[in-house]
Amino acid sequence: MCGIAGQFLVGHEVDPRHIRAMCDEIRHRGPDEDGYHVEGACGIGMRRLSIIDLETGQQPIANEDKTVWSVLNGEIYNYRELRTELVRRGHSFRTRSDTETLVHLYEEEGTVGVLRLRGMFAYAIFDSRDQSLLLVRDRFGKKPLYFAALPEGLFFASELKSLRAAGVPLDLDYEALRLYCFLNYIPDPWSPYLAIRKLPAGGWMRYHANGRIETGQYWRMPVPAEEPLPGVTETSARDHLRRLFDDSVKSRLVADVPLGAFLSGGIDSSSVVASMAVHSGARVKTFSIGFEEPEFNELPLARATAKKYDTEHHELIVHPDSVEPVEKLVHHFDEPFGDSSAIPTYLVSRFAAQHVKVVLTGDGGDELFAGYDSFATVQQMSMMDRVPQSLRRLISRIADSLPYSAYGKNFLRAISRPTALERYFEGIAPHFLLGRLYGSQILPPADTRFLARSLARYLVPGAADFLTQALYFEATAKLTGDILVKVDRMSMANSLEVRCPLLDHKLAEFAAQLPHAWKLRNGRGKQILTETLGRRLPPEVLNQPKRGFGVPLAAWFRGSLKNFLWDHLTDGSLIRRGMVSATCIRQLLEEHDRGRRNNAHYLWSLLMLELWLREYSRTSVHPAAKELPTAVV
Repeated sequence: MCGIAGQFLVGHEVDPRHIRAMCDEIRHRGPDEDGYHVEGACGIGMRRLSIIDLETGQQPIANEDKTVWSVLNGEIYNYRELRTELVRRGHSFRTRSDTETLVHLYEEEGTVGVLRLRGMFAYAIFDSRDQSLLLVRDRFGKKPLYFAALPEGLFFASELKSLRAAGVPLDLDYEALRLYCFLNYIPDPWSPYLAIRKLPAGGWMRYHANGRIETGQYWRMPVPAEEPLPGVTETSARDHLRRLFDDSVKSRLVADVPLGAFLSGGIDSSSVVASMAVHSGARVKTFSIGFEEPEFNELPLARATAKKYDTEHHELIVHPDSVEPVEKLVHHFDEPFGDSSAIPTYLVSRFAAQHVKVVLTGDGGDELFAGYDSFATVQQMSMMDRVPQSLRRLISRIADSLPYSAYGKNFLRAISRPTALERYFEGIAPHFLLGRLYGSQILPPADTRFLARSLARYLVPGAADFLTQALYFEATAKLTGDILVKVDRMSMANSLEVRCPLLDHKLAEFAAQLPHAWKLRNGRGKQILTETLGRRLPPEVLNQPKRGFGVPLAAWFRGSLKNFLWDHLTDGSLIRRGMVSATCIRQLLEEHDRGRRNNAHYLWSLLMLELWLREYSRTSVHPAAKELPTAVV
């Protein structure tokens, strides 16, 4: 696991100091060592967190005649099988690392070699033979890769900090910020800056010395099936799913350092721990965090799984006065990010990093197997397709006439929307509230047309049903832009590698073939996954209601964080820039304080945007940029 960065300039030679400056910004991603290769107009570098081949796996790594160089962030789980095949084809290896396997696979098969890879990765390959630079990102986007294609050349990095250090222009992209206000994250390929984009998950880019760019998409998440494949029964599907799951866990146990698992007490992480206990050959180390508030505390459930499999279990209780990472989150995300579960993810990562370098986690189960409660709501709303349009219009007028404080207003508006897409978007965020909050020329609320255009890559074309659309959006836009961003930034902030067995692409492709009815039954999601793996788990874990990996923000915003919240939201950049309504913000705060409504979700999103804008105003011109080439503004 590493952080990578580099430049390919047009008509200029790269200064090695500038590659080093970019990599210094991401030292937390790889504190063990650094490495650089600069050759004329191209320079690539990395910071390494040593996981595999500790002694000889230093990067960048070249082929035999040093005409192809690579830096890799991530892990290739099937590199040993690929290495054996490449040796048979005549390639010579100097190391035991997965990065060198990547180099020789590129020599043998070129760009299409990525289709052979099983893992999480973002990598760059400089080919001096044709003076090109190839950038590739894994299928789900578990590993980040930002780039800026400027007249002066191409700049890329694992984090925005490195591009800021390179002097890349940081003009704000207000369309991306509109998407944040709606989604609470900025989806691929957007970034908060006009000049910078994210390489899409499952995508590649080749940059040539003359500035010419080629792009492509080698993988997309399959659209979830509504009906079973011919000849596939639910029993046979469970058998195959079990084999895929165990194989995915086993492949992620390869490491030359200690590894463990996050254990939240839910079905997904508990199933991962159960499989690890059977296949790892060593006692599993597990890490859980809990809260004083009972409704957010899953420690008793985590203990049940830990006891069943005799893990080396570690627990941490989070108190309101220990929420010191709030401002640190902004620094590590580098962009507005409004998912409050980043707090426990950061804390459990910091806790686990005291004991291990690698952990496995259960991320992906909810998106692939319809585990969120919202999917059951979506299924209920699909019944509105049978309601005449005239009645829907009446419901819509009733909803519009209700005051803002009416609790049922958002649900009424959602079910009254004429199409599945509009109902889904209304369910994600209430337009009536966003309209009051962001109703300005600078940051107008996102409407359906804007969303359909901006998020087209995450929408199922044609007449997909409501649940299909919801499943696909969650497994593409939200998974890549929210869940995996949270896991990557919070773990790497603590120099910890996280592996996600449920997001093995073979398992995900099979999950997409399973019909909705096998996943969501009687209002409960993940049914086929639970029936497949449930016998391995304690009864109390199986029978618990669905709970997210959240924090008691509502209570904290009325207690220990109240003054911090008020100070930042009532006198901050959002109001001074005219981006939000000061009246609406104060109303949200007062309602929350009185207990009239739980506005913690919206207040946290606003707080993260406010803190990020303050950070942006301090760092929009990086000090190191003054020393960089004058061609880079």
